[in-house]
Amino acid sequence: MAKGKLALGLDIGSTGVKMIQLKEQRRRGQLGFALQSFGMKPLPPEAIVDGALMNSTAIVQAIQELMGELKVKNKDVAIGVSGHSVIIKKISMPRMTQEELEESIQWEAEQYIPFDVKDVNIDTQILNPEANDATGQMDVLLVAAKKDMINDYTTVVAEAGLSPTVVDVDAFAVQNMFSVNYDVPANETLVLINAGASVTNINILSAGNTVFTRDVTIGGNQFTEEIQKQLNVSYEEAEALKIGGGRSDADSVVPQDVERVMTSVAEQVAGEIQRSLDFYAGTAADANFAKVFLSGGTAKIPALFKTIETRVGVPVEIMNPFKNIEIDNRRFDPTFIMEVAPVAAVAVGLALRRSGDKLG
Repeated sequence: MAKGKLALGLDIGSTGVKMIQLKEQRRRGQLGFALQSFGMKPLPPEAIVDGALMNSTAIVQAIQELMGELKVKNKDVAIGVSGHSVIIKKISMPRMTQEELEESIQWEAEQYIPFDVKDVNIDTQILNPEANDATGQMDVLLVAAKKDMINDYTTVVAEAGLSPTVVDVDAFAVQNMFSVNYDVPANETLVLINAGASVTNINILSAGNTVFTRDVTIGGNQFTEEIQKQLNVSYEEAEALKIGGGRSDADSVVPQDVERVMTSVAEQVAGEIQRSLDFYAGTAADANFAKVFLSGGTAKIPALFKTIETRVGVPVEIMNPFKNIEIDNRRFDPTFIMEVAPVAAVAVGLALRRSGDKLG
């Protein structure tokens, strides 16, 4: 990691903006982190559609309101991107230094990405720099993100009066958060799933390294839309029913009906996840998944948790991004923190980045 100061984590999601500032501290010789500020602001429906910023005014306003309420002084922010405009591929290349790789990847990248190389920002990371491969090859993680999409996000952040110093990928932000909070057994293959409102990020880790990632455009919105459609209620009512809240005239909606809709959508989402895991298993020599870790706003839907566990056949645990982060209970309501923890996964991962860090 570069030696800059910690960036302000700003997760601009399709249903809301999350902001987190962490503080570094040394305890018993160990470097740790404490929560300094944390806030969330909902965005109006359709503010972000398929990763595209449709209502940048509302997003700028939400960011500025959070800055004011949290009294955050740090202007350097780390933001995350995901979805169709981001391509992540593991490729094999002749062994070379990171500097040589950065020069040659511009020529190599064309065969791996479906966009024009001129239209994307490319980043790379050597996955196993220590490995001494007899074939002289090395595994490289290639990340390409469309410039116009990154530009949209950085413009909104700049309009809100902040300086976007790090652009990360949501799946990697979750991985960053995970590595600070959980011990990763060297010999296990784990699956990190971050299920948001409109995109679900899947990241498979083997020995702590990313070996496969995929963003699936399915998430919590599907649950809301199906409840709305099948039970004939408004969007707001459907949203409340989804998270277990009811309506005052709850007689008109039978809990079993909500459960039935939720289960059928959970099957669809779990099916998409299963397909991605099967695809990876078909290409990997050793694909025994030890555990699935679930985060994101949609992680709190019990039907999804249960369905993934049944479909994938391994234990599922809901991630707590604050597990190893010190929280002052006088400043933060512990009940609130525990309730929103799964939603904060990406924001915590971004808040662990430093100004001037490279992507990935």
